[in-house]
Amino acid sequence: MAFEGTSDKMQGIFKKLRSKGVLTEKDIKDALREVKLALLEADVNFKVVKDFIKTVEERAKGQEILSSLTPGQQVVKVVNDELIHLLGDEEQISIRYSSKPPTVIMLLGLQGAGKTTMAAKLAGYLKKEGKKPMLAACDIYRPAAVKQLEIVGKSVDVPVFTMGTDTDPVVIAQEAVKQAVRSDCGIVILDTAGRLHIDEDMMDELKRIREATNPTEILLVVDAMTGQDAVNVAKQFDSDMEVTGVILTKLDGDTRGGAAISIRAVTGKPIKFAGVGEKVTDIEPFHPDRMASRILGMGDVLSVIEKAQAAIDQDTAEQMASRMLASDFNLEDYLEQMKQVKKMGSMQDLLQMIPGVAGKIKDTDIDEKALDRVEAMINSMTPKERRNPQILDASRKRRIVRGSGVTIQELNQMLKQFEQGRAMMKQLTGMAKGKKKRLFGGLGGFGGKNPFGF
Repeated sequence: MAFEGTSDKMQGIFKKLRSKGVLTEKDIKDALREVKLALLEADVNFKVVKDFIKTVEERAKGQEILSSLTPGQQVVKVVNDELIHLLGDEEQISIRYSSKPPTVIMLLGLQGAGKTTMAAKLAGYLKKEGKKPMLAACDIYRPAAVKQLEIVGKSVDVPVFTMGTDTDPVVIAQEAVKQAVRSDCGIVILDTAGRLHIDEDMMDELKRIREATNPTEILLVVDAMTGQDAVNVAKQFDSDMEVTGVILTKLDGDTRGGAAISIRAVTGKPIKFAGVGEKVTDIEPFHPDRMASRILGMGDVLSVIEKAQAAIDQDTAEQMASRMLASDFNLEDYLEQMKQVKKMGSMQDLLQMIPGVAGKIKDTDIDEKALDRVEAMINSMTPKERRNPQILDASRKRRIVRGSGVTIQELNQMLKQFEQGRAMMKQLTGMAKGKKKRLFGGLGGFGGKNPFGF
C-alpha cells in the first residue's frame, strides 16, 4: 500500500517526540530532519519537501508550542495541518457539472496509466451517485482499446459509444455528446488516446477534442507508481491542456506515493480521485485530510465506514442484528457476515486505515485466505449442521474437513470463534434489552483470535 514505509517512519519519529516532556528547538530540528528524509525517500519533489519543512519548522518553533503541556503532540498537529494544506485543504474534490447537460468529462493521460479502466471506474462511481453516465471510445490507435472500453463499460452497466477505429476521434467525441442528449445521459466520459510520451500530434488531437466538446472537466490520469515522472507529465499536460483535476491510479501498489504529495503542490490542480485496486469498484474520492492521516500512520476510519456502507447490504445487516438479539444467530448468518466483509476489499488495506492499527500490521500478519477457508468449511456442512452446529460430532467434522481441504484444528478454531462471538452477542442482548438499537456484529463475531491470522 502507498506510503506504508513512510507511515512507519513517521510513527517512529513522532513517538520519540511525544515521549519527551519538554522539547528544545534542537529536538524539533532533529525530528524534522528525519521527516525530510522520509518524504524524500517517498519520492516527494525536493523543492516541495524543502518548502514544507521550512513552513513546519517556523510554526513548530513558536513559543506557544515549546511551552505547551504536550509539545510533542502539538508538533505532530502542525505537521498534519501543513500536510493537509499541501495536499489541497478542503478543495472541491467532486465533479463539476454543466448547467446545460450533458456534462463532458475528458480523460487525458499517457499510455499505460490505466486511463481506460479508470474511465469505467469513474462511470461506475457516478452511476452509484445517481447519475446517468455514458462512455465514449475516442482512442482509435491502441490495439483493442475500443473493445476494452466496451468490456469494462459492460462490467459497470454503463453504455459505451463507439464508431470503430476509422473515424476521426474529434467526430467520435462530437457524436457521443449528441447521442448522450438523445439517450438522456447526463454525463459523457471521453476516453482519449495516449502515447508512450507526450508528442505534438497527441496534444493537437486533444486540443481539437476540447474545442469541439467544451468539456466541463479535463481530468489527467496519472500512474502514481511513476514517481517524479508523474509530476513532470502533469506539468506538461496542464501547460498545454489546462487540466481541471488529477486522478491517481495504482495508489494501492508498491509505490512510495510521492506523486500524490508533489502533483498538487507543483501544478496547483486538485487530486479528485484515486484508483486503489484492480476491481472496477476500486475508486475513491481523494480527501486531503484522510490521506494525510494515512501518511502519518494515524489511520482513516471515515474511509473504512464508507467502504462498509457501500459494501454491506443494510437489509441483510438488520436481519442479522435481529437474529443476534433473538439469540438465533447460526453459521449461515456467520457465513453471510464473511461475504459482507470480503466485499469491503483487502483486510490489509482496511486494517491500515484503523487508528492504533495503521503501520503496525505487516503483510505477513494477515491471512487474506482465511475468509475463503471459513466459507469452504461452512459450505461443506449440511443446512441442518449450519443451523445447529452443536450436532457436529467427530464423524461429521471429518467429513467437513475432507470436503473443505482444511485441518481439524482449523475447523475447531472456527467453531470456537463462532461460539465466542455468539456468547458476546448474548451479553449485548441483555444490555440492549428495552432499547431500540441496531447492532451489526460483523467484526464482533470473530471473537478473541480473529480469522485473519493475526
